[in-house]
Amino acid sequence: QVQLVESGGGLAQPGGSLSLSCAASTSRFAINAMGWYRQAPGAERELVAYRTSGGTVKYSDSVKGRFTISWGDAKYTVSLQMNTLKREDTAVYYCVASYYYRIGLSDEDTWGQGTQVTVSQ
Repeated sequence: QVQLVESGGGLAQPGGSLSLSCAASTSRFAINAMGWYRQAPGAERELVAYRTSGGTVKYSDSVKGRFTISWGDAKYTVSLQMNTLKREDTAVYYCVASYYYRIGLSDEDTWGQGTQVTVSQ
């Protein structure tokens, strides 16, 4: 019932910037939280950031101060501005949408297909 369209990502040099966007469409349920997880090669998937319709914003410690998540102009769209990128930010980034006020904890959450972000010289 929820579909996600992801865009952005790509290749950047250390210290550079990239952005990700995600647009959700839903036919039944409201979406109360959207954000991203990421998974680097050989690593577990980790939370990056999310926002809720109630105004809560959460960042992982590894990206706090460098990444900014914001709602888009259209309903159920969210963007992630990634600045001062580091090599360790290299990963596949997954957009997640949830009926609940937190992403990634429910089997009912919807995950995108993933977008590659590579930070390299």
